[in-house]
Amino acid sequence: MGAHRRKCDWCGSGTPIVRDMEPVNHDYQYWCEECARALIIKGDPIETYRELEGEPIYARLLDEHCTLKRFYSFATA
Repeated sequence: MGAHRRKCDWCGSGTPIVRDMEPVNHDYQYWCEECARALIIKGDPIETYRELEGEPIYARLLDEHCTLKRFYSFATA
């Protein structure tokens, strides 16, 4: 299944913008923007991730909503 046809692993309807590269549960690797924002606000952001849409949507969400001063890693190929 191509990335453009995949759905968010949490809500099952949104288009994923980010992939968790070190998931605790492998059933939840792909996250849409709304679910990813909820993770950040809840205080459980994805720490090692890969952006899927070609632009830094998740990085921008981290910058806007994350109050933790930890380092996050953008995973490259």
